[in-house]
Amino acid sequence: MATRAKRRRVAGPAGGGNPDPVAGFLSWCRRVGLELSPKVAVSRQGTVAGYGMVAQESVQPGELLFAVPRAALLSQHTCSISGLLERERGALQSQSGWVPLLLALLHELQAPASPWSPYFALWPELGRLEHPMFWPEEQRRQLLQGTGVPEAVEKDLANIRSEYYSIVLPFMEAHPDLFSPRVRSPELYHQLVALVMAYSFQEPLEEEEDEKEPNSPLMVPAADILNHLANHNANLEYSPNCLRMVATQPIPKGHEIFNTYGQMANWQLIHMYGFVEPYPDNTDDTADIQMVTVREAALQGTKVEAERLLLYERWDFLCKLEMVGEEGAFVIGREEVLTEEELTTTLKVLCMPAEEFREFKDQDGWADDKKEEDSLTITNIPKLKASWRQLLRKSVLLTLQTYATDLKTEQDLLSNKEVYAKLSWREQQALQQSEVCSRWHNSPFREETLRHQ
Repeated sequence: MATRAKRRRVAGPAGGGNPDPVAGFLSWCRRVGLELSPKVAVSRQGTVAGYGMVAQESVQPGELLFAVPRAALLSQHTCSISGLLERERGALQSQSGWVPLLLALLHELQAPASPWSPYFALWPELGRLEHPMFWPEEQRRQLLQGTGVPEAVEKDLANIRSEYYSIVLPFMEAHPDLFSPRVRSPELYHQLVALVMAYSFQEPLEEEEDEKEPNSPLMVPAADILNHLANHNANLEYSPNCLRMVATQPIPKGHEIFNTYGQMANWQLIHMYGFVEPYPDNTDDTADIQMVTVREAALQGTKVEAERLLLYERWDFLCKLEMVGEEGAFVIGREEVLTEEELTTTLKVLCMPAEEFREFKDQDGWADDKKEEDSLTITNIPKLKASWRQLLRKSVLLTLQTYATDLKTEQDLLSNKEVYAKLSWREQQALQQSEVCSRWHNSPFREETLRHQ
């Protein structure tokens, strides 16, 4: 089973702490009107790791597990410096959009009388978060090679440094009465970014609000105690007055209650939360083929300079159509390609005869002429054109070469319980992630492309 890294009591800048953080948190819940069903309990017992929520009695689908009044949420709008954050909203804009919430957390963490102190007591210890952004760079690249996570983390770290030194630190220094020197720390800011990444929630927009900017993240006490499973048994619902956690499946007495963090592939889970779900538990898992890998596979089939130039012309045209990009990926699900339009168009353009490409380009792409035999489902691969299958096969093989080990080596390690138990948490999670990637690329998707060459 999967979970976030083990929860420990937060070691926040304010210091101190209730010797029984669960009792203090439950007392705080009663004061703020956060209603927990008598059928559930916050506990370390019976959970996959650390604090979680367990059913004390059998729960049926549709039953309310708890309700969090909006006044108990911690956000830029509910914190004690909300007025200042609103007045300075323009100066706090950033690429992530998280700066106002992070400033709210920095302020409330240092305040001995913060109304959220009992909630902070159930946070994980900030100095022991297991996100790959806290791993040494060499370890990150060694253990997660080929997953795309090291590259994503490098971007995160660059953005964190930029936001801290250009926006957050100047703001705190301009308000020394609100931010003590002990919270003016790039290390603490880095830790809080990881915490927001893993524990915050983002309220979905209404259908008529699709054109608006996404809602800002917010912290939801009680909801962030729940661990994640793809096959979850509870779901968070948003209403005008409160947020409600509702059972979606029967939950037997003594079983843990799991929320979902969204439809997350394992590379996203380890990147954002520091864990993966072992194969085959994560029904939302995917494998990626980098778009540039398909270009590289196509280039391998060229023999003369004219063919290479024509291929780059085709690629530039795909970029113009916004079907590919230098940092994009084609995403393969369990039964079909999730980026079907992009991959179908790419295969079509890269594999079509030169004359056909000229006509296609002159017309800026044809109208949708998708045929059933072009559908990129696993079972439909045998019906694809031979040139498409060959390009897919080369792309999969190139992707497999980016992994540090092969599937057999990974499976041997996983099946040897004695050896596996000696691995660190990071090594175990990285091995699970790598094994999942190898499985996907050795899955029927690859086998079908090989079988019908």
